[in-house]
Amino acid sequence: MAASDAAPHLPQLVPIDAYGKGGFAFAGMSHRGSLLCLPSGLWVWPVTSPTDIDEAALAPVLAAAGDIDLFILGTGKDPWFMPPALRTRFAAANVVADVMTTGPAVRTYNILLGERRRVAAGLIAVE
Repeated sequence: MAASDAAPHLPQLVPIDAYGKGGFAFAGMSHRGSLLCLPSGLWVWPVTSPTDIDEAALAPVLAAAGDIDLFILGTGKDPWFMPPALRTRFAAANVVADVMTTGPAVRTYNILLGERRRVAAGLIAVE
């Protein structure tokens, strides 16, 4: 399911302060569930496991590809390999996709955001 203009979001990029217990903390707020961090802000992302990741789930990322150089995908607690078809879509959009578990994804996203890099992230919540 894609993020839409009607989906709840924070219309700015901010670092993720904490993760776990099924959600994330950021900007003095918290959110239970997964997040999609795009140049337009932080969005609710209805993905609960890597099996939910498909073209529809990644459509908002690809739609914003002109403003993104690197997409970090946090896959929860378990590693996951992005299918070749999805990797090809990112390559065609000139976006590097880096897949890792959610903990390292949050840390990497925060560092790159702090460096003012053109980064986006899809972060699956972990308990």
